[in-house]
Amino acid sequence: MKPVELSSAFTRGKDFIASVEAASGVNLRDCYQCGKCSAGCPAAFAMDYTPRQVIRLVQLGLKDEVLASHAIWLCAGCENCSTRCPRDIELPKVMDALRAEARKVGIVAERNVNLFNDLFLQSVESNGRVHEFGLVLNFNLKSKQLFKDAAAGPEMMKRGKLSLLPEKIRDTEAVKRIFANARRLGGERH
Repeated sequence: MKPVELSSAFTRGKDFIASVEAASGVNLRDCYQCGKCSAGCPAAFAMDYTPRQVIRLVQLGLKDEVLASHAIWLCAGCENCSTRCPRDIELPKVMDALRAEARKVGIVAERNVNLFNDLFLQSVESNGRVHEFGLVLNFNLKSKQLFKDAAAGPEMMKRGKLSLLPEKIRDTEAVKRIFANARRLGGERH
């Protein structure tokens, strides 16, 4: 990581800080960097920045560094960090806001995570629920990992855990309306 002059970064980053706070509904100034979020995060081992460091990057207005990080894409949204936080900071909401901002400016550090999210939501929008076989097949094709986990498929089918054909709910149009309303309100299908 290259050195950053913090006072000018903070001054330039005030609009970014405000936009993350508005999008997430979280007051980032409440975080006093105790580190409990990072200590309890099951994905921290795989992140380039721990959850505590992600918050600090945003607090300092370091937009480019935080949006280019892998951590915002690797957050599982499990809310363990929020549960442990003595200040009740909802870090998964901050991570969601950061992912949306990163997508908006065309920075996706973990392309396969973004791809999986897109395919998952497409499956739910089409069927009213996820079609696991179709999701795995599409993901493997589009991520160019054609035979990833292929050995597990036949056994899962034999045990009735995986179906070739999607099960659709009765009113898929209602689900499509939910997605359309979410888009109309500013949400996006990644």
